[in-house]
Amino acid sequence: MQLIFFDDPLVRQTLKPFTLTRPVAQVRVGIWQMDEKWQRRLSAQVSVPNPAYLTETYLQEKFPFICQQDNLLLNGAVCPGDALAAAVSRLPPRTLLKAGQQTIAVRLTGEALTQLKDRLDQTSYADFNTVWEEHLAGYATVSFQDDVVSIQNLWDIFQQNGAQIEADFSHLKKHRTSAPITDPHTVVYHPDNVFAEEGVSVRASVINAEDGPVYLGKNATVHENAVIIGPFAMLEGSHVNIGSKIREATTIGPYCKVGGEVKNTVFFANSNKGHEGFLGNAVVGEWCNFGADTNASNLKNNYKPVQIWHYGTKSYQDTGTLFCGLMMGDHSKCGINTMFNTGTVVGVSANIFGSDYPPKFIPSFTWGGVQQQVYDLAKALEVARAVMLRRGLPLTEADCTILTHVFNNRKEEAIQKG
Repeated sequence: MQLIFFDDPLVRQTLKPFTLTRPVAQVRVGIWQMDEKWQRRLSAQVSVPNPAYLTETYLQEKFPFICQQDNLLLNGAVCPGDALAAAVSRLPPRTLLKAGQQTIAVRLTGEALTQLKDRLDQTSYADFNTVWEEHLAGYATVSFQDDVVSIQNLWDIFQQNGAQIEADFSHLKKHRTSAPITDPHTVVYHPDNVFAEEGVSVRASVINAEDGPVYLGKNATVHENAVIIGPFAMLEGSHVNIGSKIREATTIGPYCKVGGEVKNTVFFANSNKGHEGFLGNAVVGEWCNFGADTNASNLKNNYKPVQIWHYGTKSYQDTGTLFCGLMMGDHSKCGINTMFNTGTVVGVSANIFGSDYPPKFIPSFTWGGVQQQVYDLAKALEVARAVMLRRGLPLTEADCTILTHVFNNRKEEAIQKG
């Protein structure tokens, strides 16, 4: 079977700014991205090396759509468990798997999928659900009765992160043995709950896995005097810097550098918060950079639930939670001593600086803080190219297409209703 992840258009709206530059299934929660979780659990049944995506047109060059004779479409917002993965793997052709009203998966022939894709290409992606329901009206339905974890809102990413680290860790360590942590000056509490890949380096640090697992990816480095509390995950090639305080339910994606105090935060990949400063209950995309002593509030002084910007309604939305920090989209950066208000949302390729608190919503390609200008597209692409080349990666034409689309639609982000 060909594995294809589809985006619910409503979830695409609620997970912006991160879905401005990726399909929903490329969001990281726990150790892995959503698509990686499914690939690991379905590797015996589906075409794992080449997963495909059914998403908005401007993303399809980088995240291609592939159709085969037998196709399994999966909701990119749903986290797999073992029971759910087993139900998906048993799904017969021309059958939907649902949990309540939410579609989890559908198995389609190549002909039926081609017809569905043709209809979607002739309409707006916002009409996806209508086209989907009409096209699959005659399909059989199987109901999944257990609870399903689904990432529907920005705050779900960090709120579900600790539990997803534990779920991913449990799956990852089956039939595997951790590499040893041999440094005599490092203290490890509950070592059976720690898994280190080959090439991990830990020096004179404290790793506490008593209340949750700790995963250290290939060639990851924990520098001197760092303290890490599980559940925690860091992926390949990442660094926890000298003297860092990394608190529970935090994920550091591949090739990141993180320092200071961090709590319940997800870094997708290739982002740097190398210096002192606090970041909590937050989500950071790819290719972001934090100036020294940047701090982001995660709790309001009046202890009321946090409101954050919603791209769909173009207004502020009540999260229902007391703790919610910074949401920063790909390629965004901030200068030294930047102060972020509780529940600030930053779009893509914003460059934030200034001596006062910036607004709680910062549209993509913003230059400045309180006083804002539009960040010139050519200059933003030049910086993105330079940043990526430092990691040996090119800024591809597909990347440029995505960033240009976001730039051309930035005015729509900033229109506030009500």
